[in-house]
Amino acid sequence: MSLQIKPANSVTFDQISLGEVMLRLDPGEGRIRTARHFTAWEGGGEYNTSRGLRKCFGLKTAVCTAFVDNEVGHLVEDFIMQGGVATDFIKWREDDGIGRTVRNGLNFTERGFGIRGAVGCPDRGNTAASQLKPGDFDWDHIFGKLGARWFHTGGIFAALSASTAELTVEAVKAAKKHGTIVSYDLNYRPSLWKTIGGLKKAQEINREIAKYVDVMIGNEEDFTASLGFEVKGADHNISKIELDAFKDMIGTAVKEFPNFKVAATTLRRVITATKNDWSAILWHDGKFYESRKYPELEILDRVGGGDSFASGLQFGFMTFNDPQKAVEYGAAHGALASTTPGDTSMATRKEVEKTMGGGGARVVR
Repeated sequence: MSLQIKPANSVTFDQISLGEVMLRLDPGEGRIRTARHFTAWEGGGEYNTSRGLRKCFGLKTAVCTAFVDNEVGHLVEDFIMQGGVATDFIKWREDDGIGRTVRNGLNFTERGFGIRGAVGCPDRGNTAASQLKPGDFDWDHIFGKLGARWFHTGGIFAALSASTAELTVEAVKAAKKHGTIVSYDLNYRPSLWKTIGGLKKAQEINREIAKYVDVMIGNEEDFTASLGFEVKGADHNISKIELDAFKDMIGTAVKEFPNFKVAATTLRRVITATKNDWSAILWHDGKFYESRKYPELEILDRVGGGDSFASGLQFGFMTFNDPQKAVEYGAAHGALASTTPGDTSMATRKEVEKTMGGGGARVVR
């Protein structure tokens, strides 16, 4: 059974995301602790999907977020504008001069190499986005009057504060009310939850949000930590997994949450920071669909690969409403995003489709 997705000509936006967008500062091949210069990018788990859908796949997208009205906030806004994502729903907060009451988020990110893993060092306390709360967005206007085919948010934004968790629940309820497909990337981050209730609170909040989700995305650790489902056969470091055991866990999840129409995950075996086995699997309407496998995929920057998987998956459903194509577009887009620096995809649709078809890395002239 296909997803009930609104036709593109009936809405203003193909997809809208809700989440924090930070200024990513990247030391390139070096380390944060010894860097003398950084490359600046924008990035955020939820927003990255909107940018991928716009820049790689040409769909109309927007982001709901908040910034401080200062030079850093407008720098991140400029990145978003360069990515073609609509800024109509950005909330601007007054600058107090030194960031005592509200500030913009920074994310220092090392890409890792070989035996040295990637490192994220976010500086996001008391940010404008973390202070967003129910009532800040007119969802009836956004989903009812303007309209969107798809709404995406995730567990990173929900974990920022008690108010963002409440706002996420409000948003997914409103999207469902107006017939918009809701996807949610569990994206479990222990560092975000540890001071606001830990694992217990993460499961309480995510299980409430899950009641309104059509498309649930997350790896084996996400499903285990965020929703409390056990994956038998996974080792302590989640470096390998028995696929049948994971399928059993998804079967349990969709029985408990019958509203799930799709459950999907990337399957990543970390060999080194720069070499991963990569593929994806998707459940829909009682069947599992597996993507092409990308063994020993060479990685330049793994951050954002899962978000690019999510945006490719969304494109596959919105364009073809076909689960096999959705998982293939997602896996190929995520693989390509891992070959370029920064959170966001630099791939083109032609490159994604070439990769899906087994195209190699010979020079293109």
